Amino acid sequence: MSTTIKDIAKIARVSHTTVSRALNDSPLINRETKERIKAIAQQLNYTPNFNAKSLVLDRSYNVGLFFSTLRSGTSSTFFYEAVKGVNRVVHDRYNLVVRGIDDARDFQQISRKSFDGILIMSQSAEDQAFIRHLQDKEIPFVVLNRLIEQPGVLNILADDESGAYAVVEHLIACGHRKIAFIEGKKGFQSSLRRRSGYERALQAHGLTVCSDFCEQGDYDIESGYHAMKRLLRLEVRPTAVFCSNDDMAVGAIKACSEQSVRVPEELSVAGFDDNHFSAYLTPALTTVKRPIETISSEGARRLLEAIESKRMEPETIYVSTELVIRDSVQHLPQNVI
Repeated sequence: MSTTIKDIAKIARVSHTTVSRALNDSPLINRETKERIKAIAQQLNYTPNFNAKSLVLDRSYNVGLFFSTLRSGTSSTFFYEAVKGVNRVVHDRYNLVVRGIDDARDFQQISRKSFDGILIMSQSAEDQAFIRHLQDKEIPFVVLNRLIEQPGVLNILADDESGAYAVVEHLIACGHRKIAFIEGKKGFQSSLRRRSGYERALQAHGLTVCSDFCEQGDYDIESGYHAMKRLLRLEVRPTAVFCSNDDMAVGAIKACSEQSVRVPEELSVAGFDDNHFSAYLTPALTTVKRPIETISSEGARRLLEAIESKRMEPETIYVSTELVIRDSVQHLPQNVI
């Protein structure tokens, strides 16, 4: 017969509520008691029973991770790193439920009985209706990835605009003046922030934003491929292309290969995100590291603290990006500049 919380409580001589809180790292339990209870649980090979805990403590022990959409605009690497970051914190303390907001037919099914707290990996302003629903139902939540300009929200996101500025400035430092841009999914805040960083970097160095050099993408490989094919048909080609994510950069490099345009000798390509495969492309991709796993794990940690303490501290936290210089960008010779 499996060990229960009541078995641990009997040996530790505390209430089963204290045991539950200790095993879930509640700030209401002191460190010594937590360590003693966890040691007993380990000795007894205790495995959490979420259904039993839910009945005892009137909680679901479900934490939701909701993406704006899982159908398009959410790359496999982005999804993987977000889930990995949250799961690293939630682990065996809660059930992790992953969904797309656009797949939720009826928000009324999302309540405090079904979720103790929710992380929103938000990319679009269309998520506001979902956020309002969580506020109305008083479900603790943290918004990740998108800036929420309203009071009372805990918001954690990467500084996309600064990251885009840094990579474009690197292209300029390498002698490039004709720099094209493949934009991310239309309507996503990350797309707008990266475009803003691109434009701001050009303007800061006295360069004009050329509409012919700006192509709409969709954050997937195929859109990067087709956008690059359009750029390669221009009478005056760019010398460098900044893609709003690494998936589109893969498609862009594929298009170059088909047209016998060598990267980076004839055309430099840079991306954004620093996906796992980016270092293993040929050539290895210059990109911007966006720490989605870090953002997700910090969001999960803050959410669990809020669930246990029943208090949410509103704050906007920016996590720095990092320029990763590899082989896909070439310094132009002086006579080309």
